[in-house]
Amino acid sequence: MLDLGGQRQMAVLARLLVAGGRAVPVSMLIDELWPGEPPAQALSTIQGYVSRLRRALEPGRAPREEAEVLVSAPPGYALRAAPGQVDSWRFERAVKTEGEPAAVWERLNDALALWRGPALAEFSDLPWAVTEAGRLEELRLIAVERRADAGLLLGQSGALVADLEAHASAHPLREEAWRLLALALYRSGRQGDALGALRRARVMLRDELGLDLGATLQRLESDMLSQAAHLDLPAAPKETASARVTERSAEPAGLRIVVADDQALVRTGLRVVLDSEPGFDLVAEAEDGEQAIAAVRETSPDLVLMDIQMPRLDGLTAARRILADDSPPKVIMMTTFGTDDNLYAALRAGVSGFVLKTSAPEQLISAMRAAQAGDALIDPAVTTRLIASFAGRTDPSAPPGLAGLGDTELDLMKLVARGLTNRQIAATLSVSERSVSQSVSKLLDHLGLFDRAQLVVSAYESGLVNPGGIGR
Repeated sequence: MLDLGGQRQMAVLARLLVAGGRAVPVSMLIDELWPGEPPAQALSTIQGYVSRLRRALEPGRAPREEAEVLVSAPPGYALRAAPGQVDSWRFERAVKTEGEPAAVWERLNDALALWRGPALAEFSDLPWAVTEAGRLEELRLIAVERRADAGLLLGQSGALVADLEAHASAHPLREEAWRLLALALYRSGRQGDALGALRRARVMLRDELGLDLGATLQRLESDMLSQAAHLDLPAAPKETASARVTERSAEPAGLRIVVADDQALVRTGLRVVLDSEPGFDLVAEAEDGEQAIAAVRETSPDLVLMDIQMPRLDGLTAARRILADDSPPKVIMMTTFGTDDNLYAALRAGVSGFVLKTSAPEQLISAMRAAQAGDALIDPAVTTRLIASFAGRTDPSAPPGLAGLGDTELDLMKLVARGLTNRQIAATLSVSERSVSQSVSKLLDHLGLFDRAQLVVSAYESGLVNPGGIGR
């Protein structure tokens, strides 16, 4: 057993482990080990910690011999351990690796055996540790679900039911947990219980988020009611497993991404993050919602990183248009401020993630991987209590005078209030001019108005738009 010293010294090692081999500047170590008020001798204290850690990690190293594990990497330090030497690195690699169902089952059994309880629990007072613990917990949940998926393909449905029941009960907002449980029950000859599990999922999602089942669970429910043949265990699981494990892998293989943000600095930063991670392919960039829609139509990406606030056409409106298409990509919303309304509106739009632009690169990568795996990831900085606070409420962005209007109608009203013609609106939303004309007429009839001028006045009077925010 290595003697790694006290709590702060171990925190230095833990922070370098979290960086995954990348250098961590000394200034960052100081700020993150002593949030708010670092001691006057923080730099020399860090240097002392590093010196003692080096002796513990490489006891046979000569005094003046250069370190090979905890190395100097100006302006800071980095840990150069082999992947197999760090449990968290081994775990993450196992979760991301593809393969046939038998291999996936065995590998993830071994990976989950590495789990010793909540990650980094001893450093729960440090923000970076809380963020990393959340990322590792998300990977653990993905591992549990990928293992179960492999088990279902191997014909172990009955043996998996108890574990999946506990998993779905512990994480009731994970639709993948309910999908796996329902399918395990169905393949165990318990069709009524399988449909009951989906009903429980529907009640939970409505009570907690005000949402219905996602498209995947709705299709599964319909297929179960019609006893679709494809729900039975495939006759040739090896071939089918390969396709499904590839599709559901936690690590995207060549994930095609469009980035939409009106700030060039943000786009550049995201480009750097994507370039540093294997398996990500940036296929287009956009500066506003209109460009984002056009880029998606042109490149057919797997994922869109979309800023909420952009000129010409805001990100939420663009996301709704993109998600309304056939076979749409996943959409992750980004914002500088984690406001309640933005969170709620993003969830109602059907996005697959909500992250702050100030998130660490690891958090952005986790959000993209979660979206690829079919899950939604909400930045840890945005508390889930915000979701519960909106349960059963109408859209908080809808002014009282416009009650009853959906997102599409409100988006259309905003564009009309900007003074856009039907042709301009059609070009903005990538729909036909005739469709816009019909939608405007229906909107006027619904509100009891006579013309577009009255519609513009109503938009201002009800607070849907204001002169200062018309360009946004």
